[in-house]
Amino acid sequence: MAQATGRIRLASAVSVLSTVDPVRLHQDFASLDLLSGGRAEIIAGRSAFAEAFRLFGVDLDDYDEVFSEKLRLLLAVRENPGQVTWAGRFRPALDGLPVPPRPLQEQLPLWLGVGGTPASVERAGSLGLPMALGLIGGDIRRTRAIVEHYRTVGTAAGHPYERLEFAVSSHFYVGVTSQSARDDVFPRYREYLRPKPPTGRGWHVTRADFDAVSGPYGALVVGSPQEVIDKILTERELLGLDRFMGQVDFGGMPAPMVHGSIELLATEVAPAIRKELGLPA
Repeated sequence: MAQATGRIRLASAVSVLSTVDPVRLHQDFASLDLLSGGRAEIIAGRSAFAEAFRLFGVDLDDYDEVFSEKLRLLLAVRENPGQVTWAGRFRPALDGLPVPPRPLQEQLPLWLGVGGTPASVERAGSLGLPMALGLIGGDIRRTRAIVEHYRTVGTAAGHPYERLEFAVSSHFYVGVTSQSARDDVFPRYREYLRPKPPTGRGWHVTRADFDAVSGPYGALVVGSPQEVIDKILTERELLGLDRFMGQVDFGGMPAPMVHGSIELLATEVAPAIRKELGLPA
């Protein structure tokens, strides 16, 4: 992607910081930053899925403490990769060590990926980090309180309001018409969320459920180009949205579906939103 593009920002959907080493994560994204000419960003989160924690030797009893410690280390590396001094409980200490390579940007942009819990929202606000919310269900109007709490905590901690950026990440599909888009996506969405072994975790989604969550105020962004444009602009107005991220491939979508959705995003949705917001084409 870095080699094939020249302008778009390149970020992780969420890097699960709880199960990766923060030093290696920074090294990987610093390398990407150099390859892309300074376009890399990290979105770091805790993950709502517990299956991988045992695999990487993380005790679920230490769930929050591990994340907090690793976030402190990532912030320390990001602040001064030339000389990192840090100590914690779950990883060997660093005593004035460099962490190469240095990114091309002065600092790698770091977003905190959250699921909407008060503790996660308050952590993002108190640290003054941009917050990316995984918005996968429910009514988007209920999210307003989360955003307001984040910015209230952030400003109370002394961070400038303009630094408290907010993004949402939602399942996304653009079709030629609203009806065809819904008909195409529903069986994939149902398959994506249905309970599966070994945990049995998941949801049984009916067509009525699906139509509700893909409606004007539902979290699912599915429809015709104009419908998708309207929903993203509505989220911006309601939530003070700075960035929208669409999850374009889920539920075993065939490649032509994914490619077609991306093409409509690039040729119809994104240009219309840029025009509406007065942004460069």
